[in-house]
Amino acid sequence: MAKSIEEQIEDWGKKQLSETKYYTKTENINPEIENALKNAPSKSGGKGTNYPDIKLFIETKTMRKIPVMIEVKGTKGSFIKTNDIGEIYNKKKDGTPNFTNINKYAVNGAIHYANAIIENTTSYKEVIAIGLNGYDEPTGRIIELDVYYVSLDNYCIPKKIGAYTDLSFLLPKNIDSFIEEVDKSSLTEEEVEAKAKEFENEIEIKLKKLNQVMQDDLKISVGSRVELVTGMIMAALGVEGKVAPLEIADLKGETGARTNDGHVIINKIDSFLAERNLPQEKKDMIINDLSRVFIYSDLWQTVNGESKLKTVYTSVKNDIMPIFTSAKHLDFTGRLFNVLNAWVDIPDSDKNDVVLTPRYITDLMAKIAQVNKDSYVWDYAVGSAGFLISSMKLMIKDAEERIKSPKELSKKIANIKYQQLLGIEKRSDIYLLAVLNMILMGDGSSNIIHKDSLTEYSGNYEQGVLNGQVYPANVFLLNPPYSAQGKGFIFVEKALNRMSNGKAVILIQENAGSGSGLPYTKRILKHNTLLASIHLADIFRGKAGVQVAIYVFNIGTPHDIHQMVKFIDFSNDGYTRQNRKKSSQETNLKNTDNAIERYEELVNIVLYGKSYLHYFTEDEYIEDTITLNGDDWTFKQHQIIETIPTEDDLRNTVKEYLSWKVSMIIRGNMND
Repeated sequence: MAKSIEEQIEDWGKKQLSETKYYTKTENINPEIENALKNAPSKSGGKGTNYPDIKLFIETKTMRKIPVMIEVKGTKGSFIKTNDIGEIYNKKKDGTPNFTNINKYAVNGAIHYANAIIENTTSYKEVIAIGLNGYDEPTGRIIELDVYYVSLDNYCIPKKIGAYTDLSFLLPKNIDSFIEEVDKSSLTEEEVEAKAKEFENEIEIKLKKLNQVMQDDLKISVGSRVELVTGMIMAALGVEGKVAPLEIADLKGETGARTNDGHVIINKIDSFLAERNLPQEKKDMIINDLSRVFIYSDLWQTVNGESKLKTVYTSVKNDIMPIFTSAKHLDFTGRLFNVLNAWVDIPDSDKNDVVLTPRYITDLMAKIAQVNKDSYVWDYAVGSAGFLISSMKLMIKDAEERIKSPKELSKKIANIKYQQLLGIEKRSDIYLLAVLNMILMGDGSSNIIHKDSLTEYSGNYEQGVLNGQVYPANVFLLNPPYSAQGKGFIFVEKALNRMSNGKAVILIQENAGSGSGLPYTKRILKHNTLLASIHLADIFRGKAGVQVAIYVFNIGTPHDIHQMVKFIDFSNDGYTRQNRKKSSQETNLKNTDNAIERYEELVNIVLYGKSYLHYFTEDEYIEDTITLNGDDWTFKQHQIIETIPTEDDLRNTVKEYLSWKVSMIIRGNMND
C-alpha cells in the first residue's frame, strides 16, 4: 500500500490560506462548534470527538458567518464515495450512518462534520464542507478537491459548488464571487420531493420499530402512544435560549410524587408550551390530556431502575429527533404524519371517523386552490393540519419569489404563519397533533382552535391581536368526517356561507355528489359554482373502505346551468399501492407510471382545460353541465358508454365465433 502523504497535502492547503485566519485540528474555532463536534458521533461511530484537519470562517458583506470544515487525505482512492446515483454515500439503505465511508473518504468526512454542526448548534445552519486528497504518480502529484454546501434550507442535502483546483476561493478578496455560487445552489423541486420521501420513509421505519417495542416489550396501550410520542417530542425540542431540551440523563427513575420521570417530562412540556405563547386554556388542556399518559399511568414506575418512559424517550431522543433536526423545513406530515396516523386509528373501528389525508393529496388540493402569499386558508376538520402545512409551503414560496426586500419578506412570512392559516379540530387527541405540527413549522399553533366547527366556532380569530375579528377566508380545504350529515357536506355549507369569494377544494366520499350529500349539495349551488369533479384512485387503501372524489368550487357565484364542469377520471394516478402493515411507505406506495407528472397534469387540466392532456386520454376527461339538484356530480354519471356497434366490433365478433367453431370441430364436438 502506498504511503500516505496526508501531512504534505494538509500543509499545501494551509499555505494557500496564509492570508486568512484558520484553525488546525487541535485548535478551538469556538466553543459552540467544538461542543457540536464533540457531541456528535465520531467518524468511526464512537463517542470520541471529531477533528477536522482545517477549520475557518468566511464572512459575507451581509454578515453571514459560515463555518468551513476541511478534511484531508493522502492516498489514492481516499477522496470520495458516492452511491449508484451519485449522492454522497454517508447513509446506508436503512438510514443508519455509513461510518466506514465517513472515516475513509475526505469528502464524506467533511460532510459528516458539516451535519454535526448543523444538528448540534443553534447559531450555524449552513456549512461549507471541503474534501481534499492528494497522492503521487510517476507523472507528478495529483490533487483532488471538491467543495459542498450543506444547509438546513437545503434539507442538509450536500450541493456541489463549482470546480476548484485550490483553496484561494476562501480568501477574503474572493469571498463575494464564491458566495454567489453558493446562493445558486438551491434544490430543484424534484430534489425536494425526493428528500421529503426519504425523510418520510426514514421516520416511518424508526417509528414502526419503536411502535413494535411499545407493543411487544413494554405493553403500552395503543390509545396512549400518540400522546406519549407527541409529548416527548415537545420535551425534546426545547426553546432556544429559554428551555433546554430534555436529556435522557434527566430521567433518573425517582419514585417521588413530584420527581418521578412522568413529572419531569410534563414539567418540561409545560415550560415548552409556555414559551410558545399559547393561550392559557389551550396549554392547560394539552397538559391535562398528556398527564393521563405521563402521570396518571404506571409508565413512570421503574423496573430494574428504569421506567418505561425513559426507554421510549431514549428511542425518541436518539432515533427520532435527529431526523426532525435535519428535516426542520419539511412539513410535519413529511416526517411524522404517516406512522402517527396509523396510531390514531383507534382499535374500535366502528367508532373511528378519522381518515387523515396523505401529503401528496394535500399538496395537490392546495395547488388546485391556487394558494398564494395573499391567501387566507381555513379547514373545519383540521386533523393533524396537513392542508395548512401544504398551503403554508406554497404561500411562503410565492412570497419568496415575489417579494425582493428581505425586511418585507420576513414580515410577510410572519403574517402568513400567524394570521393567514386557521384550523378547527374537535377531537383533543387529533388537536394535539395539529398543535405540534404547526409549532414545528414555526407559527406557535396560533390559530389551531379546539372546538366543534359546526356548533361552537363563530368564524373569527380567537387569539392574538386580531382576536374577535372576522377571519377573511378565501380558500377552504377539507377532508370531513364521512359520518357527518351529507357525508360531510354540512361542514362545506357552514364554511362557504361565511365566505364571499375564493376557492373550495373538498375531498369527500364520492357518492356525496350523487345524492348522499343532499340537501347540502343542492343548497351549496345557490351561492357557489362547481368547477370540477375528480374521481380518485384508492388513496386510503387499508385505512378506509370508501371511494373518494375531489370537488372544486368557485365561491360566491351561484351555479349557472350552462356552466361547463370538468369531470376527470384519476383512478390511474401513477402509483401502485399495497397495504403491508410492517412495510415502509417506500414499499406500500410506489411510483410505477409517472405519478408526479400525472399529478402536475391534473392541476393544469383543472385550472386550464383539456389542452394540457398528455398522460390522460380523452375518455378520462369530460366537460358537461349539471342540474341544480345537487345529485349529478360524479364522473360516471357523465361518462358516455358507446352502445352502437361498429364495423370493428362486428369483425371481432365473427373472429371469436369462427375461432370457437374451429376449436369445437377439432375436439370432435361439432360436425363441420
